[in-house]
Amino acid sequence: MTILLVTLLVLLALLGLPLFVVLAGGSLLATFNAGLDPVVLIIELNRLVSSPYLASIPLFTFAGVVLAAGGAPQRLIQLFNAAVGWLPGGVAGVALASCAFFTAFSGASGVTILALGGLMFPMLKHAGYGEHFNLGLLTTSGSLGLLFAPSLAILLYGIVANVNIDQLFMAGVVPGLLLMLILGIYCYYIGRKSTVPRHVFSLISLGKALREGFWDILLPIGVIYGIFGGIVTITEVSACTAIYVLILEGIIHREIHLGKHLFSLLQDTAILVGSILVILSVAMGLTNLLIDAQIPMKALAWMELHVDTQLQFLILLNVFLLIVGCMMDIFSAIVVVVPLILPIAKSYGVDPVHLGIIFLANLEIGYSTPPVGINLFIACQRFKRPIMTLFRAAIPFLVMMLGWLMLVTYVPAISLWWQG
Repeated sequence: MTILLVTLLVLLALLGLPLFVVLAGGSLLATFNAGLDPVVLIIELNRLVSSPYLASIPLFTFAGVVLAAGGAPQRLIQLFNAAVGWLPGGVAGVALASCAFFTAFSGASGVTILALGGLMFPMLKHAGYGEHFNLGLLTTSGSLGLLFAPSLAILLYGIVANVNIDQLFMAGVVPGLLLMLILGIYCYYIGRKSTVPRHVFSLISLGKALREGFWDILLPIGVIYGIFGGIVTITEVSACTAIYVLILEGIIHREIHLGKHLFSLLQDTAILVGSILVILSVAMGLTNLLIDAQIPMKALAWMELHVDTQLQFLILLNVFLLIVGCMMDIFSAIVVVVPLILPIAKSYGVDPVHLGIIFLANLEIGYSTPPVGINLFIACQRFKRPIMTLFRAAIPFLVMMLGWLMLVTYVPAISLWWQG
């Protein structure tokens, strides 16, 4: 009967049953087989709700929703285009920078594709880039900002793994910039190879774009300075960010009428945050059961017999996480998988902060890989192209990202640079 129910849950998941329902069903089935009271599933939530970082998730999410509704994507594109759009591959670089910036604050690559894809796709096409390149660039660029503060993925990993989030933010800076550099060089190469025409640099246009985007650019500078300078905590900076974007969009730019639009913005935020918390609530109970069943210890015992070095462990870890990234969304993967692999990684001497960057880098790639790569599905809806067309277009970018993943994984100093 147990095997039949597990098989049924897997089939329903493949047919599109929401993941939190599958996880909840698996949790209840596990408690039933163990002869436990289902109330044990919510015990682990006590640690979650007592986390000092939990309040920052809805606040940063709200800031991203307000920025998306207030015209920040258009201002960012205008600013980056005026600053670097005249370089070879400059317009493609504009797409990279805009997507990375926006994903860091929106917390979701899908929001970035929906908000910027419709603006950047015709812009790239008009600039002379081929459709294949444009689709691949915009599909993969949606997840570029996941390693930059104040990424929700980093916040969630820090909460689940009980790791200092300030250190995680610092660890993500160099790997994130390195990926931007690698993809930027490729865009430069495509721009030169395709002889894409460039617009003439204009100080007047740059000055106008700076005036309109000045307050937007101050936001990440303030967040980074506040966190890394030790001036404010993560929760405090998230509250300041939420207030700042309300003033920015409601008073300075007047793109949002607070009396008219505030409720709908809060509603959108509640839906996004609620989906994360529902997944957390059911997944943490399941992972707690798996830990009680000594699954990590059994996996460690198997690895001690077959895996001799940290390098071998990291290779297996990357293969495993790439598969996880193909099958699960990033928030579910963090909650379900991190507690299982964390003790194993520690036994092989992998720093928990470095592990977090490896974990998120793998899932960043998994966003654009079948069968459940969320970027592919959202881009399919946004650009009205078949999923396999988008996947083929994304392959050159995924190959470069895999090379970057190897560097981040096997050269810990890239992530742990701040330790001196």
